Amino acid sequence: MSVPGPVVPVLLWLAVAAVTVWSAIAPKDVLTWWLEALPALIVLVLLPAIYARFRLTTLACVLVAMHAVVLLVGAHYTYAEVPLFDWVRDAYGLARNHYDRLGHLMQGFTPAIVAREVLLRRSPLTGSRWLPFLVVCFCLAFSAFYELIEWWVAVASGDEAVAFLGTQGDPWDTQWDMFLALVGATMALLMLSGLHGRQLARMGFPGR
Repeated sequence: MSVPGPVVPVLLWLAVAAVTVWSAIAPKDVLTWWLEALPALIVLVLLPAIYARFRLTTLACVLVAMHAVVLLVGAHYTYAEVPLFDWVRDAYGLARNHYDRLGHLMQGFTPAIVAREVLLRRSPLTGSRWLPFLVVCFCLAFSAFYELIEWWVAVASGDEAVAFLGTQGDPWDTQWDMFLALVGATMALLMLSGLHGRQLARMGFPGR
């Protein structure tokens, strides 16, 4: 992967915009669509606005786009009813549709690289052994805050929030969500720090 020129972010933005249009057409539940799609909609608006001042690496751009697509697919069907994962559940005799698990894995995986990039470029943590630990802490805090948002929505809207929560009867769903964000963040750092560092170095920033 190379440092993104204007073409790569534009293509990714157009791809996410196209998925957004598809996702918004006859979603399973309109309220759930807005709740689940909102982070992706914020990305669509925010990233072009900050691109000139803070150009992300190709890796970060690709991961943000992938995460947005995961959110938009879940928003369209609701996380508990994504067809492919219904098939996986039935084919392997699983107790539930696990698309929600994928979403929360990505909730750690993508923010880990974005947080790492911001910290390396805008903080004094360059070369610090604390960097991976603080990145993981950020991802866990972000995941916990999202669980609080789910709780607040449930309190405010009652039964209408069932599809948004996506617990599928699992009393440990909140703990699973945060654990998978932890796993995702750790995986991203272990698997992608080298590639991320090389891309940052090509942009003139320290990669570790």
